[in-house]
Amino acid sequence: MAYDFATPIERRHPEGDWASQKWHRYGDDILPLWVADMDFCSPPAVIDALQARVAHGVYGYGEVPATLTETLCQWSAQHYDWRIQPEWQQWLPGVVPALHLAALALTEPGDGVLTVAPIYPPFLAVAERTGRLPQQAMLAQPTAPGEPWQLDIAALEAAITPRTRLLLWCQPHNPTGRVWRHEELAALATLVERHDLWVVSDELHCDLLLNEGAQHRPLAAAFPGLAKRTITLWAPSKTFNLAGLTSACAVIPDAKLRKRFAAAAKGLLPDGNVLGLVAAEAAYREGEAWRQALLNVLRENRDTLQARVATWPGVNWHASEATYLAWLDMREAGLGEAPYQTLLSEVGVALSDGAAFGCPGFVRLNFGTTASQLEVALSRMDAMLKNKGVRCGD
Repeated sequence: MAYDFATPIERRHPEGDWASQKWHRYGDDILPLWVADMDFCSPPAVIDALQARVAHGVYGYGEVPATLTETLCQWSAQHYDWRIQPEWQQWLPGVVPALHLAALALTEPGDGVLTVAPIYPPFLAVAERTGRLPQQAMLAQPTAPGEPWQLDIAALEAAITPRTRLLLWCQPHNPTGRVWRHEELAALATLVERHDLWVVSDELHCDLLLNEGAQHRPLAAAFPGLAKRTITLWAPSKTFNLAGLTSACAVIPDAKLRKRFAAAAKGLLPDGNVLGLVAAEAAYREGEAWRQALLNVLRENRDTLQARVATWPGVNWHASEATYLAWLDMREAGLGEAPYQTLLSEVGVALSDGAAFGCPGFVRLNFGTTASQLEVALSRMDAMLKNKGVRCGD
């Protein structure tokens, strides 16, 4: 079946009926390549399933259907070689709430919650919002243009104190696009067990590995000794462009840990989104062909962006190994202290500010859009970036 990833879809409705954070935040003349929200229609199977559910006409409190939990078990076994069980699954409305719930469930006020920057901004707010102690380590920055970010175990170890209880982890990594090597993860697993930490592993982008032949292994599957202390977060939101339907799953093998997490959610979260659950099941059950087609589009867009970055003096990037997000170093691009603001005001392209991820001078660019829309945005950026900055080695 052919899928249309080329035709731009109008996301700015004149009356605002289809209000979109991505397309409305910065105004009609701005091309948005910022928030992790693709500009593609979701898989036809998802749309069909939603239309059938909407036609029912009653949208009262729902339950997580057994068909959904079994479908996710099958997806996990097929794609990650991890045989999870239906009872391990805690479905909830979004991953960001799960991060906060984990802090409430697994730590006490004043305990340390450790993050590794740069990182998806909500990670950095969890400790403060839950009355915990924010703790932070940094990844090791590339030592030469085009090299990848690395997990700095020594820096992570140095950030741990006797108060540290919870590590918020991300794989594949948002924003750098890294797929962590087994050796890096093995060192992380050893550290976690040595310091007796809980782990929340955000694996939302695990179905968007861009390098041919790459395969995702969940942290708790790759290192079974971590399963009793790990909450794995999955969602169809990024892979199948379903973020607005707010449906995610915490996979928790350990019964005691699962009970603590579920207890923390009582009274703080609504029941599952009935449409989100329907969409999730359809995506995982029937969305594989669409996902494969999407990966080809994202690889082409990544290649287009990589060729463009090579012409921009002072801009460096290790091409994303996963996700549809590019983490661009613009500190030497001649755009001032806030490159995202310069690009927004001068050429009308909205990117995410690296400072919010813990790294001023960087930007995050979402290339999950049509080739034509990406080209217009990159052409606008050309007008400024080709004439500024000093490329390393010049």
